[in-house]
Parts: sequence; structure tokens; C-alpha cells
Amino acid sequence: MQEVFCRTAALLGNEGLKKLQQSSVAIIGLGGVGSYAVEAIARCGAGSIIIVDADRIEASNINRQLPALHSTLGQYKTDVVAARLQDINPLLKVYKHTCRYNHQTSNQILIEKVDYVIDAIDSLPDKVHLIKSCLQKNIPIISSMGAARRLDPSMLKVADIKDSQVCPMARRLRRELHKENIYSGFKVVFSLEPPLKPDGDSAELGSIVMVPATAGLLLASVVINDLLA
Repeated sequence: MQEVFCRTAALLGNEGLKKLQQSSVAIIGLGGVGSYAVEAIARCGAGSIIIVDADRIEASNINRQLPALHSTLGQYKTDVVAARLQDINPLLKVYKHTCRYNHQTSNQILIEKVDYVIDAIDSLPDKVHLIKSCLQKNIPIISSMGAARRLDPSMLKVADIKDSQVCPMARRLRRELHKENIYSGFKVVFSLEPPLKPDGDSAELGSIVMVPATAGLLLASVVINDLLA
């Protein structure tokens, strides 16, 4: 397997690669953001990955989600992603949780050793619970804010939650976290691009691959660099 990661070792050195191979990262949510984040983490050489998602792949996912293909329609995202990750790195340990993250499933998901958590879920109450749980357990976490209704990936930024701007999801998250006396202490990926207005009467949140994919890669980049620090 060393040949697979020879370019990574050439950049990070053998000690850096070894550090990643001994690390465990949890990715909560395998949609447009999370699917790119988890693949990047795997391709960087992480030794253990925990994936969490309750959904099956639908046709409407194909425009932006990495595991979504016509050949995978109807399959659980966790099953497709797990097989893909182990095809990338057969030595990778993948722990699947085919369920929704919430207050009822939190303890079973966060029970494994985890060095970093990537929050790529959409539900605000579940986001708040996950962030609060990680901070209580002293688990580093980075959270994705809104990626839908945007076209410009160059407007994505990384900052502490207290310094996030423009993004309506970040604003709502700050408000809910303040009720829990949480004001800072973790990073978020957010966009400075104001969300575009929906076209017509559609209730769907319009999204295109470049923004969520870039958000996922930014999440992974922060995690990898923090693990190497």
C-alpha cells in the first residue's frame, strides 16, 4: 500500500503520513458536502473513518453527490461510500452507521475513538446537538454551513463560528448555540455569497456541484492540517 500514498509521503514525510494513518475521522452526513470530504480524508491516508447517514441515493442527488450514479440508485449512501473508500484503501477501517445523527444515536456514534468530526448535516437541531456533544467530549469538530443556492466556490471561507458572516444557516446556528452558552471554539466553512433567490415556486433548494464539493474539500483540508499540527 505504500505506493498508493508515495506522493503523500513525499509531501508530508513518512512521519506525517504515519500520523494520518493512525488517525480516526468521523463524517456525519454524506451528501454533496460530506461525500467529497470523506473521499478526501480517505485519499490522504487516514487509518479509520466513521460514516453516518440514514438516506438512500436518489436521482436528485446525481448532480452533486459523489456516490450518486444511476447504478447506485436506491442503495444506502453508507454502503456505497464504504465500498468506495475501501476500494481506495483496502487497509482503511470503515465504521458505518446507517442512521440519522440525533440525540438518540449520538452516544453509539461517538463511542469509537475519534480524533476529529466533520459535521455535514442539514438539520439545525441535530447540528447543535453534535457540536455541543463534541465540545463536551473535547473532540475537535468543523461544521459546514449552507452550500445550496450559491454558484461561486471562491466565496467559501473558513473561520471560527463567531466570525462567520452573511450565511443564513450560520446566523441561525449562532443564535441556537448562544442558548447553550456556546459562542466560539470550533471552525466552520461558510460562504460570503448571498444565497440566490429560488427560481419560481420550487420548494427545492437549488444546488450545483462546485460549491458543495469545494466546501467538502475545505473541510477535509482543515482536518488534515490540524491532525498534522
